Formats: sequence, C-alpha cells, structure tokens
Amino acid sequence: MENSKMIAKAALELLEKMEIVSVGIDGLGGAGKSTIAEEVRTELEAAGVHVVLLHIDDLITPRAVRYNNNFPEWECYYVLQWRYDYFTEKLEILKKGGKTEIELYDKDNDSYITEEYSTAGRTVILTEGIFLQRKELDGSFDLTVYIDLPENIRLERVLCRDRYIGNDEEIRAKYEGRYFPAERRYVEEYSPSLRADITVSLNS
Repeated sequence: MENSKMIAKAALELLEKMEIVSVGIDGLGGAGKSTIAEEVRTELEAAGVHVVLLHIDDLITPRAVRYNNNFPEWECYYVLQWRYDYFTEKLEILKKGGKTEIELYDKDNDSYITEEYSTAGRTVILTEGIFLQRKELDGSFDLTVYIDLPENIRLERVLCRDRYIGNDEEIRAKYEGRYFPAERRYVEEYSPSLRADITVSLNS
C-alpha cells in the first residue's frame, strides 16, 4: 500500500500543473499491476480526483490475429496482440477532456463490448498493463511506473492465478513458449526499470 500511496502522491503533484494526468503502470505478467492500479485509484478517489482505469489486456486483437501459425508464438504475443493505434486514439480523446466509447475485448466470446469513458475536471487516467514503454506508446503517459518482480516469483503467482490455461505443466509451457520470451525481449529492448519515472522493486 505504501507504494500505491507514493504513486498517487506523484500523480497528485502533476495535477497541480495540469487538469488531466495520464499514468501508465507497467510491469511483466504476474507483477501485480492490476492490484496496485486499484490501490492507486482508491487513494486518488479519496483525494477527490476522478479516475478512469484502463486495462491494456482489454485492448487486444481477436484470437485469429494474435494466434497466427505463420509466426513464433512469442512473436504473436509481442507484435500481433495489441491494438496500440486504437488505444492511443482513444487515450488522446480522454487526455483532452472528452467522452468516448471504447471497445473492450470479451475473451469468452472473442468479440468486443463497448463502454463509455469520460474525463472532466481533475482526472487521472490510469492505464495498467504490460509493455507500456514501447515506442508505439511514446507520449501516452505523463507518469510511467514500472513494477519490477523477479521471473521466478511471477511464475509462482501465475501458477495459482491462471488456472484457465490448465494444470501447472500447461501453464509453465504457455509462459515459456509465449509470454516469457516476449517479456525478455521487451526488457532487453527497452530496459523498462531504468526508463520509468518510478520503479517499484518487489521481491515477494
């Protein structure tokens, strides 16, 4: 919770200079991004700030696009999974103080549902998700946070969390084949823990 308070404080300081602040909470799979984002939202709302919370996992391509047998599985995840152009288009509307409908991916039906989001007055747009410091998202965030947690601990977490994939062996295979190679590429390419405005280093 102390980390969340620190992030909220940094966002509030930015709100003294601008009416709408965009914050990206970056981190690899199982790092705890969504939990911290919810805690930050609670802190900001307690301070009277309107918060819009976006999850990058809601802004992904259909299954037929992101699972393409013409590419290695990790590359499908790293390159084909994300609707970055769509996300940045919608984010820019919100950053300017407006209202927009956003298509959110419904994994149960491999389709999209639409929800309306708006910004008005003192607002923080919180976006949580993986790979938020890639070049495709340059300029999207006024404050970037990176949640750093070792891979072995993250694997322990996802073995408990991602039971929809299957048993332990199936989850390990999925992460070693698809997710971890893409994450390692991201870390090698962008050094996100060094680039972020705030890095939260966890060990459990």
